[in-house]
Amino acid sequence: MIIHGTPRLILRAWKESDRTLFREINADPVVMEFFAVRRSDEESDAMMDRINAVIHTTGFGFYAMENRETGEPMGFCGVAPVTVDNVFTPGTMEIGWRLATRYWGKGYVTEAAKALLSMAFDEKRLSEIVSFAVYNNHRSTAVMKRIGLKRNAARDFNHPRVAEETHPHLRPHVTYALTLEEWRAR
Repeated sequence: MIIHGTPRLILRAWKESDRTLFREINADPVVMEFFAVRRSDEESDAMMDRINAVIHTTGFGFYAMENRETGEPMGFCGVAPVTVDNVFTPGTMEIGWRLATRYWGKGYVTEAAKALLSMAFDEKRLSEIVSFAVYNNHRSTAVMKRIGLKRNAARDFNHPRVAEETHPHLRPHVTYALTLEEWRAR
């Protein structure tokens, strides 16, 4: 199921053949530098299945990013309901991404995210999109800025699922957001 496309990318539901890539990015210590856990193959498989179920049920989710020219899966980018309880209002939608390191620095995430913002606002008429990351994850916050999201310091938070005892440096998160009105006024 293809969700969207760009000149270089296809954004789609996950295929069985994508499991190796999905496992890779969820276990890679460089990709997962700002996450408290690295996922086992079994945990990655379960996560991919959950994401795919949401995509097939709602049309939203973290879509596989496929290189249009080679057909290779590269990572994901998507718009999905926020899953951080007691931080965001129920129904809040986030944009997020994760990409294998060999594809970093080529603008793929920015390209995919801009296309998905267009879909979210122009087609789906969502009222707002947020994105959040560990405060010093400058690669992710740079993407947020490039795609037009603005920092909303009043919505910064300590991630409730990150243990203070073991990963205090990964708790503080910054929040960026973009409203439908801001999107239309750009």
